[in-house]
Amino acid sequence: MNSPLPPPGAPLQHYVSTAPFDPKSVEVMTKEQERVYQASQLRLMWWKFRRHRLALASGVFLLALYLMILICEFLAPYNLHTRNMDFIHAPPQPVHLFHDGQFVGPFVYGRQMTLNMDKLKREYSDDRNMIQPIRFFCRGDKYRFWGLFESDLHLVCPAKGGELFLLGTDRLGRDVLSRIIYGARISLTIGLVGITFSFLLGIVIGGLAGYHGGVFDLIVQRVIEVLQSIPSIPLWMALAAIMPITWSPILIYFGITVILGLLDWTGLARAVRSKLLALREEDYVLAAQLMGARGSRIIRRHLIPGFMSHLIATATISIPGMILGETALSFLGLGLRAPITSWGILLTEARSVSVIAFYPWLLFPMIPVILVILAFNFLGDGLRDAADPYR
Repeated sequence: MNSPLPPPGAPLQHYVSTAPFDPKSVEVMTKEQERVYQASQLRLMWWKFRRHRLALASGVFLLALYLMILICEFLAPYNLHTRNMDFIHAPPQPVHLFHDGQFVGPFVYGRQMTLNMDKLKREYSDDRNMIQPIRFFCRGDKYRFWGLFESDLHLVCPAKGGELFLLGTDRLGRDVLSRIIYGARISLTIGLVGITFSFLLGIVIGGLAGYHGGVFDLIVQRVIEVLQSIPSIPLWMALAAIMPITWSPILIYFGITVILGLLDWTGLARAVRSKLLALREEDYVLAAQLMGARGSRIIRRHLIPGFMSHLIATATISIPGMILGETALSFLGLGLRAPITSWGILLTEARSVSVIAFYPWLLFPMIPVILVILAFNFLGDGLRDAADPYR
């Protein structure tokens, strides 16, 4: 039983409880309570995150995409530069399982091309007498896996002597699906590399400005205001246009990454500064200062973990912003250049309204861009809620 309370006005230092201790009065936690109280912070975050079903599904989707870019040569039915000159601007081929009521398995019908002289357009029709089974784990176009060794093993291949264009072909007869798979490697990694560069600048500059203040904080705020006052698209175009045309595709890739990182750090730096201005007055910061801790250690070990949920949400929002930035620059012809392939470069095929009207499948690279951006936003919502210590 609990000890009785002292009478009103009785001095606490003279009050001694004479009630015997009863072990049965101690409340015993259940196994579920022990599991929660003994769990680490990461485990608690995971339990909260997996309750957000949409964020969990988005995380699985993005993880599958990033694993896919490791083996995109194996997943693509054709090589990146394979041309099928007999099937220029061919529409997508639907996959069938049954032919005349009989189960055949996954296959496509062969194609016949006729030239419409009235519309000056190639027209394709299915030849139902040509059944072309889809092969799996087969030998096809040769490629160099990550530029290290040659191979010709593919997950999906057309029938021998046939064709397989599940998303159609472009103006050079190249398979759109294969080029989308190859383009994912550049479009997805440029967001990760760019956000890493942006976070380093934003956290370091914003952290120093918010923790120390003074003249450095004043200069940083004026620089941020100037950069944020310039329209994004013209600034991207100006910075991308100054890159020499003689640069190799790899240098162009890193140049675009640096440009996107330089323009994205301002928002994060301002958010970090405002958070540190509020947290630096806390008692634990004063205690760390009295113990002789340096400013960089206080920012890294004590202040930044206090608003990690905000940083996570900012990262998951900034990555799709950088993907859109690269897509916009490449679409305008100022970003990445051939032979590098990204989703933005693929969308340059659909610049003309007439091209879209005749060949709408050239807009298919827009679909993974939309899905990836939505997935990052949903994932950011789930991670923010899971990492928020006040929820």
